[in-house]
Amino acid sequence: MEVVQIVGIGLISLVIIIILRQYKPEFTIYISLAAGAIILFLVIDQLAGVVNLLANLARTTSINSEFITILLKITGIAILTEFGVSICKDAGETAVANKIDFGGKIIIVSISIPIITALLEMVVRVLP
Repeated sequence: MEVVQIVGIGLISLVIIIILRQYKPEFTIYISLAAGAIILFLVIDQLAGVVNLLANLARTTSINSEFITILLKITGIAILTEFGVSICKDAGETAVANKIDFGGKIIIVSISIPIITALLEMVVRVLP
């Protein structure tokens, strides 16, 4: 089970970080980054499966493939933003984390404009 591996990697890195913080606190961020990268590599296959499933769903239904692409971009931006925010908070840089979070939200809103526009057009067509 991959979840056991993910939790195991997280707990092992937590123990290493706790021990390392006593002697070389400046290196703890590297352990955190390495753990995040390893976990990302463990789940990348499942992420590819979800992308393929959504692409097949878009082909077999009347869903605009542009919307699926936008949703996948939004999901990727949210995941990367959260990863960056977590790393910054682990390093004690809450101000930088907040700016990354804000920037990610602005990018998500700007990318989602075509979906919002299509929804508003559909609502206007339905209303008398």
